[in-house]
Amino acid sequence: MFLSDQTVDASKIIQLMLAPAVMISACGLLLLGANNKYSSVVNRIRLINDEKRRLVVKAGDREFTPEENLRLESIARQLKHLSVRARLVRNSVLSYTTAAAFFVLTSLLIGAAVFQGIVELHYLSTAMFLVGMLMVFAGVVFGFFESKKGFDIVQLELKAEE
Repeated sequence: MFLSDQTVDASKIIQLMLAPAVMISACGLLLLGANNKYSSVVNRIRLINDEKRRLVVKAGDREFTPEENLRLESIARQLKHLSVRARLVRNSVLSYTTAAAFFVLTSLLIGAAVFQGIVELHYLSTAMFLVGMLMVFAGVVFGFFESKKGFDIVQLELKAEE
């Protein structure tokens, strides 16, 4: 719905700018959830690293017991997977942030197109909106793989306890 008419009323301008504004809010909610996950993953990495340090200090110069060796191996596997998970969450956060930026840019371009009367900006604003939607999709895909990785880590920990 592009405006080629020179006489544009405020309601049409608001309608044009509303979709990107709604998507900015949606990205904000997605970012909130992703940032919480990111914080949890980073805290889990710190806790496991702390446990690893305590095991090594406790052992001192003596040989590790079989149980300690098993736990250290489990910690190493979990840290490897948690590192991947942290990267996936980070990528999700970056995707949502980039999407929000594209939606803000879309709104600005729509406003500029309407007030400056530059029809080409409508095409550019549509392209920016589509790129923003692709970034939201990328964030969702990263979130999917992060959830799968989180489940894999739980399975590793359960196997280690057997």
